[in-house]
Amino acid sequence: MSSMLLNRLSLNRATLLHSAASRAKAIRPMAILNYSTAINPKHKAIFDQLDLQFENKGVFNGKWGGSGPIVDSINPADGSVIGRVQTGTVQELDETLKKMEAIKVMWRESPAPKRGEIVRQMRDALNEKLEPLGALVSLEMGKILPEGKGEVQEYIDICDYALGLGRSLNGQVVPSERPGHFMIEQWNPIGTVGVISAFNFPVAVYGWNSAIALVCGNPVIWKGAPTTNLSSIAVTKILEKVLVKNGLPGELCSLVAGGADVGQSMVDDERVKLLSFTGSTAVGRKVGETVAKRFGKSLLELGGNNAIVVMDDADLDLALRSVLFAAVGTAGQRCTTTRRLLLHEKIHDEFIEKLVKAYQSIRIGDPLEAGTLCGPLHTKAAVEHYRKGIEAVKAQGGKILTGGKVLDDRPGNFVVPTITSISPDADVVQNEIFVPILHTMKVKSLDHAIELNNSVKQGLSSSLFTRNPEHLFKWVGPSGSDCGIANINLPSSGAEIGCAFGGEKETGGGRESGSDAWKQYMRRSTCVINYSGQLPLAQGIKFE
Repeated sequence: MSSMLLNRLSLNRATLLHSAASRAKAIRPMAILNYSTAINPKHKAIFDQLDLQFENKGVFNGKWGGSGPIVDSINPADGSVIGRVQTGTVQELDETLKKMEAIKVMWRESPAPKRGEIVRQMRDALNEKLEPLGALVSLEMGKILPEGKGEVQEYIDICDYALGLGRSLNGQVVPSERPGHFMIEQWNPIGTVGVISAFNFPVAVYGWNSAIALVCGNPVIWKGAPTTNLSSIAVTKILEKVLVKNGLPGELCSLVAGGADVGQSMVDDERVKLLSFTGSTAVGRKVGETVAKRFGKSLLELGGNNAIVVMDDADLDLALRSVLFAAVGTAGQRCTTTRRLLLHEKIHDEFIEKLVKAYQSIRIGDPLEAGTLCGPLHTKAAVEHYRKGIEAVKAQGGKILTGGKVLDDRPGNFVVPTITSISPDADVVQNEIFVPILHTMKVKSLDHAIELNNSVKQGLSSSLFTRNPEHLFKWVGPSGSDCGIANINLPSSGAEIGCAFGGEKETGGGRESGSDAWKQYMRRSTCVINYSGQLPLAQGIKFE
């Protein structure tokens, strides 16, 4: 990998290289200081309930440590430092992986139902900490409190799913063409699973991977985004207590907080059999290439450029509420955020008028305050990408229908959610900007809408609003949406855990969460058992 790409590896989306640079002053040399009084009194209850201090160690491999740079965790709502984490080094990653190699046989040989029981206990432990952990996500990432708690709930839900998997990791029996032969497919643990997660879902994405990987018999090593280290540590402390209670090694749920060098080493290391990476398409492409060169497996969740289509027969009120959530939720920083709105020409003007009015009523503010619908962007770098996105819209012939402003009159990283009117061919529409900018355009028919939906290089999520059964079935069929998620009459964001989550094309093709996504965390063996005492060969071959 190039040095530039490696500098970007530890963060999510194209904004994050610049984010790391803008926060360079947040990385401090090692120091032994007493920061116990530096926790904001408003946040002390959150920290106490999660066993966090102002200064924390960022490496866990059965014990806590870390000898790398000290990194500040910054509240995006006001720019204040809420805590510090002493991160890990490449050497500490290597030491952690060595420890994981020593315990992986024990875990994979444990019966799957017993592994599921451990995940069930993790589920209960997470549920007990749902409120403070959700509040920490909101504080550190910037999403509003209901979304922060919803993210923790998503981890809890996938633990429920994983518990059931503990008794249903089924292979299959396949009829053999040879008499006296029994043929099956057997699934076994793949080995150590590495997770490099992103800032926008600092808990849930790890949960999707960790819960399924553990029940499948694999230890997990995690490197979260450097800007959400506190969330990574809080989750790991919760899991640690469950492991200690059951006499299990902490290395099963290892954590190495760190920068690009740690991320590169994890990607390169042959001991990491499956590498799950969430981030930008540019970095994900390099991650996939590197893992493939060592014949490892990668699970990539990359960029999205998601569209909602509203037909002239749609329930417009339902569509309006859905677009508002999908485009503004998490301040436009979800992988599944709606970036493009394709409106049938017959309802275009009416819908735009209502949507602009709804946007202008959105309360922007502190994500921990009740009633806030749009919190801050995660970094100052993201604010600059918002500015450049607005400039690009204007330069490429688009119009700003509402928004388009950075709120410089207040601390933090606040911007006004924006609606544009622009050609679908404009360059700014073709690429994801990880901010709350919604591009709107007219379509003449469902075929026209499908053409535009599929015209971008990404293929994560999409949604169609219609009451017409013909439209519905075409949308989800072979000539419909080419995305991994093709919804009907609901937002492009807010996926459940029961089905697999992921997308096509430059979204990376990975699948996490439910359905049969568990198979990515295991290796498949075809097993043929000959109990006949004879040697009939396949395809009727005679070798005598």
